Amino acid sequence: MSTSTFGCQSLRFSPRGHLFASKNSVSKKYRCNATFASMSESGKDLSLQMKVETLLDSIKWDDKGLAVAIAQNVDTGAILMQGFVNKEAIATTVSQRKATFYSRSRSQLWTKGETSNNFINIHDIFLDCDRDSIIYLGKPVGPTCHTGAETCYYTSLDDSINQQDAKDKLALSTLYTLESTISERKAEIEAPQNGKPSWTKRLLLDNNLLCSKIREEADELCRTLEENEDKSRAASEMADVLYHAMVLLAVKGVEMEDVLQILRQRFSQSGIEEKKSRVPKS
Repeated sequence: MSTSTFGCQSLRFSPRGHLFASKNSVSKKYRCNATFASMSESGKDLSLQMKVETLLDSIKWDDKGLAVAIAQNVDTGAILMQGFVNKEAIATTVSQRKATFYSRSRSQLWTKGETSNNFINIHDIFLDCDRDSIIYLGKPVGPTCHTGAETCYYTSLDDSINQQDAKDKLALSTLYTLESTISERKAEIEAPQNGKPSWTKRLLLDNNLLCSKIREEADELCRTLEENEDKSRAASEMADVLYHAMVLLAVKGVEMEDVLQILRQRFSQSGIEEKKSRVPKS
């Protein structure tokens, strides 16, 4: 694999198309006349300089040379924040693997976390189909919002219009909405109980009941395959398995984000080799 100049950084591209970089000689000028080469499996170097230049030039920069960039959590899918970028900001993000933006008010680059240490470590960068916006797909270190919230998006328009509870509410996916609900039920256990406890609270309070339900639901999921039941039945049983398993995670104090991070780390590893590398149970 060969390297090439991207502004004041040495940029390298992996055979899978992911960007990563190493520092080169420092230059005071950012010139995005990008060049790079990628080595094919046969070992033949193929010059991709024009492709990189075309890619950068294809971005629809506004009259100030800027475009919108959105930071997204690689594990949860949560939208963390949005800012503006120019070519130099993208070059810095690629080289340092930390989300970097361009401040219009200060007319300079800034890296998220440079003062708070709440960086967003970048795993990949995506362009949309119209080439006028960018996604920084990464893993946040600590809260993203300056208010201390997990993301900058915590105000529900519907709740505001309907004058519902004004407490901070994250824009969560279905999976994380379920996790949040289970977490709320767990927090309510210490409070005085009025009437019959919910099913979730019963599971949280009874480990034997919880484990028996997980085994029961897992068996029913397997039966949808063994007895050739339809897809809707399999989806329903999987929903039951997932729900009960997430209650167990809540009992253990494990977050779904921890689970998804482990899954992501296994993507490039053989399942057989990964299993061999596990630490034996004590």
